[in-house]
Amino acid sequence: MKKPVLVVICFTVLLLVSVAPVYASVSVESTVGDNISIIYNFENLDETIYNEAMANDQFNSSTIPKIIVENLKEQNLTHVNYGSQSITHDDATKTIRVSFYLNGSDIISSALNRTTMRKTYQVKTEWRNFQVNLTSSFSINFAHYFAEPVEKWQKLSQTTYSYYIETHETGFFEALSFKFTLPATATNVQAQGDTITYEVPPNFEDTFLNSPFLILTVLILIIIVALIYRRVR
Repeated sequence: MKKPVLVVICFTVLLLVSVAPVYASVSVESTVGDNISIIYNFENLDETIYNEAMANDQFNSSTIPKIIVENLKEQNLTHVNYGSQSITHDDATKTIRVSFYLNGSDIISSALNRTTMRKTYQVKTEWRNFQVNLTSSFSINFAHYFAEPVEKWQKLSQTTYSYYIETHETGFFEALSFKFTLPATATNVQAQGDTITYEVPPNFEDTFLNSPFLILTVLILIIIVALIYRRVR
């Protein structure tokens, strides 16, 4: 066999090895309430990548929320917090699960309509666009995979937006999915760009604080205190 031909064959083999598919999948579940509870599932990872990720001190329960918060700060969105972060793994299925919550007015905000006594929430979802390194040589660019505006995502139900993509052709992931689940009581749900708005009935605290009975109760208490004070004098 001629040397140039042998070189080409060796190069081709090396190229095929370097792009060998990693039959993994990533699913993200985001449940919206007063906070946004988020779970990232990295499933069926390649054994080498899984082991390296588990040994990687730079990838822990706080890695993803820290990246999100730092990215938002670069956009002057500083009213964002995270908490309850945890990381678990399953050696049998080579799965890593990261969970945490996000809150803050730059993520989720609400306002009470005193006329209808309904609460309107505004949820911003741009935070999902970031890149994370599981290992020194394996990263996932969610800004690429989930770049499609939420308003174009599939609306599975009145309170659920979902995005699903199969990427067999890339030889990298089998599938990636992202789901936003709103409160079951949400109505008038709309998505514009990457912002979701919806209404929910007011809670007891909102109803009580905005009730005319509260003012009446305060007035009665003031009168009672005044009468007691006069009698004591």
